[in-house]
Amino acid sequence: MILAATPPAGGPPDGPGDTAAGEPPLKVVTTRHPGRWVAALGVAVLLAMAVSALVTNPAWEWEVVGEYLFAPSVLRSVVFTLELTALGIVFGFLLGTVLALMRLSGNPLLNSVAWGYIALFRSVPLILQLLFWYNLALLYPRLSFGVPFGPAFFDIGTMDLIGPVTAAALGLALHQAAYAAEIVRAGLLSVDHGQREAAAALGIPRTRQLFRIVLPQAMRSIVPTAGNEIIGLVKGTSVVYIMALPELFYQVQVIYNRNGRVIALLLVATIWYLVMTSVMSVAQHYVERHYGRGRA
Repeated sequence: MILAATPPAGGPPDGPGDTAAGEPPLKVVTTRHPGRWVAALGVAVLLAMAVSALVTNPAWEWEVVGEYLFAPSVLRSVVFTLELTALGIVFGFLLGTVLALMRLSGNPLLNSVAWGYIALFRSVPLILQLLFWYNLALLYPRLSFGVPFGPAFFDIGTMDLIGPVTAAALGLALHQAAYAAEIVRAGLLSVDHGQREAAAALGIPRTRQLFRIVLPQAMRSIVPTAGNEIIGLVKGTSVVYIMALPELFYQVQVIYNRNGRVIALLLVATIWYLVMTSVMSVAQHYVERHYGRGRA
């Protein structure tokens, strides 16, 4: 707040540094916020208590955490978790983009099929989808490829085609595609329709309109939500433990079932999940900044 003396009736002072005779000089008073300091002190006390509880309690077994944090089996499980995440995201967003374009299509069949797919896969829990693909051989022992309701050209055993890793990647990708479709569709709809009309008036092909004009602008809306989905899928891969695949959560379970150090091994998994999601959050920030260039 700035307090100043009232100018004399004869007019303002001669210069910016002058004041009327007998009047006090201008004085700047900083606004105080005692509530902020009280809140900050309370948070600092709570943080100190949390750190003390983590450091002084021997039940956390930090020496065991340090022993297994970089164990070869744990590192291999971290790599496998990232591989599952990459497969789910890449194929999920590829299929999701196709579904988004089908939802925006004027063809009622394409629109209805895409809507039905999204409704189905968003309604069924991921763990059930994974179990379905893992046990697909119980429904179809052999998969045939040929003319529908006609002759088959060749067939193959389901167990030979869809193993546990394939079933996990397939389940994650198909589940992610339903959410990716809505993310991409919302991003495409966020672009002003006048952009497409102007491009069409210039004779630019529709495919070029999509990839060179519409999609780069849509990425501003797509990237933040897509980044959250990627981070969520990193943690969602822990569901594949039901298929006995050696991802991070399953691996730490195997170790603590063997040595009984439950809390320490859960901390190992927690630390690695924090590292992976933090790195992805930083990458998301820079990608958002890249596509946000030029925005007012």
